[in-house]
Amino acid sequence: MTNNQNPKPRTLSGTIVSDKMQKTVVVEVLRLKKHPKYKKYYKVSKKFKAHDPENQYHVGDKVNMKETKPMSKDKRWIVEGKLE
Repeated sequence: MTNNQNPKPRTLSGTIVSDKMQKTVVVEVLRLKKHPKYKKYYKVSKKFKAHDPENQYHVGDKVNMKETKPMSKDKRWIVEGKLE
């Protein structure tokens, strides 16, 4: 038997771009990617839905989130805390 649980879940940090849903926020994560031919770095962004049980985070907040088991069709992250 193999254990399918990851011992160390992934963590990401990003900025909240939407808090219109109940107990859910949309977090935009920016990262730099290197072009294979020109060797120049450019920004790539991706949006993730994250669980916010108390609705305490709002648009513009920088937050940490960690990976968890699926909570809904799109929600696989939970907000850990606010970055200062």
